[in-house]
Amino acid sequence: MQVTATERRRARFGSFEVDLTSCELRKDGRKIKLQEKPFQVLAILLDQPGEVVTREEFRQKLWPSDTFVDFEHGINTAVKKLREALEDHANEPRYIETLPKHGYRFIPPVAEEGSVPRTGEQQAVLHEMSQVPLRRRWYALLPGAVLVAIAALLVGLNVGRVRERLLHKTNSPQDTIVVADFANATGDPVFDDTLKQALSIALKESPFLNVFPENKVAATLRRMDRPADTALNGEVIRQLCQRVGSKAYIAGSIAKLDGEYVLELKAVDCLSGNLLAKELTTVVRKEQVLDALGREAAEIRGQLGESLAAVRKYDVLLAEATTSSLEALKAYSLGAKADGEKGPGAALPFDLRAVQLDPNFALAYLAAGAHYLDLGEPGRASEYFTKAFQLRAREDEREKFLITTFYYFNVTGELDKAGQVLEERVVSYPREVGAYNNLAIVYALEGQYEKAVEPNLQSLRRTPDNVAPYTSFINTQIALQRFDEARQWIGEAHARKLDDYLLHSALYALAFLGKDSAAMADQQQWFTGKAEENLGLSLASDTEAYAGHLGKARDLTKRAADSAIQADSKESAAIWEENSGLREAAFSNATKARQAAAEGLKLAPESQGVLAEAALAFAMTGDSAKAESLAQDLNKRFPLDTQMRSLWLPAIRAQLALNRRNADGALSLLQAATGPIELGQITFVTNLSCLYPTYIRGQAYLASGQGNSAAAEFQKILDHNGLVWNCWTGALARLGVARANALAARTSQGAEADAARARALAAYKDFLTLWKDADPDIPILKQAKTEYAKLQ
Repeated sequence: MQVTATERRRARFGSFEVDLTSCELRKDGRKIKLQEKPFQVLAILLDQPGEVVTREEFRQKLWPSDTFVDFEHGINTAVKKLREALEDHANEPRYIETLPKHGYRFIPPVAEEGSVPRTGEQQAVLHEMSQVPLRRRWYALLPGAVLVAIAALLVGLNVGRVRERLLHKTNSPQDTIVVADFANATGDPVFDDTLKQALSIALKESPFLNVFPENKVAATLRRMDRPADTALNGEVIRQLCQRVGSKAYIAGSIAKLDGEYVLELKAVDCLSGNLLAKELTTVVRKEQVLDALGREAAEIRGQLGESLAAVRKYDVLLAEATTSSLEALKAYSLGAKADGEKGPGAALPFDLRAVQLDPNFALAYLAAGAHYLDLGEPGRASEYFTKAFQLRAREDEREKFLITTFYYFNVTGELDKAGQVLEERVVSYPREVGAYNNLAIVYALEGQYEKAVEPNLQSLRRTPDNVAPYTSFINTQIALQRFDEARQWIGEAHARKLDDYLLHSALYALAFLGKDSAAMADQQQWFTGKAEENLGLSLASDTEAYAGHLGKARDLTKRAADSAIQADSKESAAIWEENSGLREAAFSNATKARQAAAEGLKLAPESQGVLAEAALAFAMTGDSAKAESLAQDLNKRFPLDTQMRSLWLPAIRAQLALNRRNADGALSLLQAATGPIELGQITFVTNLSCLYPTYIRGQAYLASGQGNSAAAEFQKILDHNGLVWNCWTGALARLGVARANALAARTSQGAEADAARARALAAYKDFLTLWKDADPDIPILKQAKTEYAKLQ
């Protein structure tokens, strides 16, 4: 049932609202001037969101009886004016996509009011289409006569040898192909799932083709009201292919005839069902099947438009690149399937079985490492990532990139090398969208937020229906102090019906930075009862501590840790304890700080983040022996880790030097924590970064009598509140500025001393105003009040 403009009174998309009764367009409640024809174009597009509206349809609806009008000029002008009103651009469309020589498509989802409701199936189909704004239906771009001619050519000639480059002409980064289940008529169960997995690996080696991710298949089947383990063949694969907007699906079959294995691959147009390419091979022995499949995959790639040079460059024998053991490949395939349907816990036994069957199966080690990581066992994950890295030489180019990235990022922590690999990866495989997002994350960890913007945008353009690029980009915007832009992108994500706990964490941060307590309470309520409730409680704990409400903060930390343990995340619970330990140390509550640090270590003694925070907390309380022991362990276990070498160990050792009254030594040690890395995002704390090295450097300058330099360090923390969020360093930086200026006043003379004293008084007042209703027994608060009284 099609809903027409006359049946719908209002429609909303993004920040826009359209009243089709009064013919008004508004943005955030503000009326936008729009002429009659552009408004009519908008109304027609809103009738069919996600669908192509041809230029002929526009002509029939807008100029049905006027044979003299210059229609081409008219529609072009109307669309141009409509884009200007929507602040849209043809080259990077957010609302209206142009399909050259064919028509236009309205990109975002449309919320309707006062309309005749669509059926559930129609809503689901339109929603799925609207989630992919730049995906194009390649068949719609070719004139009908050309399609007929091509079909005749494919039928009349050997389909497997026709290289018309059909997909190459119009393929965009969002276009995908779907891999169907293999039809196994041999009676040998070793081929079940195995050949499909092998085919996926071979096709993903191509930088030209974009294979629809296996982990999204189960979710799509559920939206189709089918079980997640439904076989992908026949009408099911075609319906799924259409639903996700793919161009084609590739199906394979294997049979045994006269003692030989007959292997067939075919590529099929999802919408028309027409055959696009086909390959047929026979082999004598079972052991030859994998390599025969690899050769067929290479041929299919060429027939679908990939250049011969690219096929040769990115081609590899499957049995050498994966495993020569069909049984091991079957176990690996079952693991991938279980992960998509039930998660990493169900997949891991299959991974371990695969490496038992073939101890040289690098991809299986990689999968096992990834699943251990998902299950919160980073130590075991590192073992398997390392083994995969050692075996990477036999892998194909794409899998080498993948293995190497995981190794540098998760095992050695060498961010520069991980970034270099990812930079090469996006050049070689521009369609591999995950690489863009991972590259943006690496840049953020290195403190290069401006550099992270472009790969963030590339990831968003390629997967506009995925929440991960949004959360990464939104955090980047907050880190760059672009709070309004961050809110707009959150709105974009929600308009696409995307949501997760990281978006709400960002919303909480923006509410805190905007001093909007009601909005913070709303976000706190969102976390209640969810698996991520412990994160929401930890955020609230940090906010209370920021205002000096230490008793409330302690209670919330306990609740956060208990909630994390109930959610089977002891490492998160340990991190919340360590965060508490650090702020207790900063507030001069040494005993409670040591207790919290010890509790965190008890919960997760192998966690890198827990060890680092505990070492710093012990150092800040003056327990130098314990801190030094943990620092030595960290240095031994993570000798190449970028953030360990540049942030954590310099901060810990600088604090130990301050304990020995060696301020110059502390400043020297902190030289490693300068430049962009000083601002690097830290993944295991609730904030993007608390800037601990910056805070300790400020303390070192105070200890060395350099008031102006100390003030600059503490001011740096205040100037980067988009990084610090509600971390205690943001609160105590105010006191640091006050102390630094008081020191400058004592070491200066005349007008300079007077100015420094005035700045100190203002900063003390700022801090004491922030902590006006703080718990009165906090030692650092008592010290601040005494210092302020003496200065007045």
